[in-house]
Amino acid sequence: MNKLALAFITVLTLASTHTIAAGDAAQGQAKAATCIGCHGVNGNSVVPSFPKLAGQSEAYLLKQLRDFKSGARVDAMMAGMVAPLTDTDMANLSAYYAAQTVTQGVAKKDANIALGEKIYRGGKKDTGVTACIACHGPQGKGIPSAGFPALSSQHATYVATQLKAFRQDSINAQTGDSQPSRTNDYEGMMINFTKSLTNAEIDAVSEYIAGLH
Repeated sequence: MNKLALAFITVLTLASTHTIAAGDAAQGQAKAATCIGCHGVNGNSVVPSFPKLAGQSEAYLLKQLRDFKSGARVDAMMAGMVAPLTDTDMANLSAYYAAQTVTQGVAKKDANIALGEKIYRGGKKDTGVTACIACHGPQGKGIPSAGFPALSSQHATYVATQLKAFRQDSINAQTGDSQPSRTNDYEGMMINFTKSLTNAEIDAVSEYIAGLH
């Protein structure tokens, strides 16, 4: 069975078992006052290194907040931000940001969009890398019911940073190093996707994602 078909089967399985968060958006808006400095008004950050949260799926946002709190996803700044939050607080914040509208992203004019599109839509057949479209959709809207995040219009800088963090786990395994990495993906799917990508390929697909809408 090829990897693209396997990815679709995984999506269907997750969609049938994933539980959507049920927070209170109004309560979340009040809590979001402390998030504006990094993530912007209504979750549309203007600093490329901080992600846009607006329009992201509620369940995905809640998972990330829980992972920051538990340490499954490591970030010193976010660990401090979530420390005083209850699970209800995090559910409410997730509901609020999920209800917002993401601002349209734009890829850099000199970006290698053709390469980015090739990887996003077709993967890398020579290394068995599954296409991004399998989990994130043709327009980068994600699959909320399966917990796969929306990517469209996200800052390319942020996307590239996260892809390289996932890739670092494979590098660490090969070299015995212990550089900071990200490992809170489902069943290592993102780690597997990134392990054979070059910096140029990561930058290209990240710019392509920024222009998706």
